[in-house]
Amino acid sequence: MTPEEFYQQLEQQNIHLTQGQKEQFERYFELLVEWNQKINLTAITEKNDVYLKHFYDSISPILFGDIKNENIRLLDIGAGAGFPSLPMKIIFPKLDVTIIDSLNKRITFLKHLAEELKLDGVHFYHGRAEDFGHDKAFRGQFDIVTARAVARMQVLSELTIPFLKLNGHLIALKASAVGSELSDAKTALTLLFASVITSRDYQLPNGDKRNLTIVEKKKETPNKYPRRAGLPAKKPL
Repeated sequence: MTPEEFYQQLEQQNIHLTQGQKEQFERYFELLVEWNQKINLTAITEKNDVYLKHFYDSISPILFGDIKNENIRLLDIGAGAGFPSLPMKIIFPKLDVTIIDSLNKRITFLKHLAEELKLDGVHFYHGRAEDFGHDKAFRGQFDIVTARAVARMQVLSELTIPFLKLNGHLIALKASAVGSELSDAKTALTLLFASVITSRDYQLPNGDKRNLTIVEKKKETPNKYPRRAGLPAKKPL
């Protein structure tokens, strides 16, 4: 997907970018490739692939109408090089974005990226979701939590749902169908007082398969979740 094709796809969805927003995407690509030579950010560096498999893929919650209002607080867990939250931030400039990532080198990149792109309302924290999930400044504070290719739903639910406000949504972006994952996650979702409201299989314009699953928080998360760092992955609920 060339940048021009990327913008055409957005136009078809009635999303009209300014020249400044287009320049932000272009600079994002340049910095991603530049920094990827110093730290491992992505295996995808060819320009057309970045626009398709990173930028276009990341904004799918906007394209499907799952995120309609930019006046919300969004937390991105394990965002790596800023996906999916920062491409969505470029589309919706008023979106308030917080990123938590366990690797400080990636946080350094993201801070530099935000400065270069002149992004306001972005906040970056180095650490584990299991630890931040018990911090009152983060727990129960977000309208949406996103996670792209982070963990299986059984584990991901425990890492993300404690951060949500009541009736807030976890939006999980996956590379393939998640039928077995959702089945395995039933116990976790019950214990966390959350439920799946939609799971959508779709394809990128090149035919690559993707899945977008949305989980809603129904009641306040019990205080014992998330469990200590590493335990959700080692002993899933």
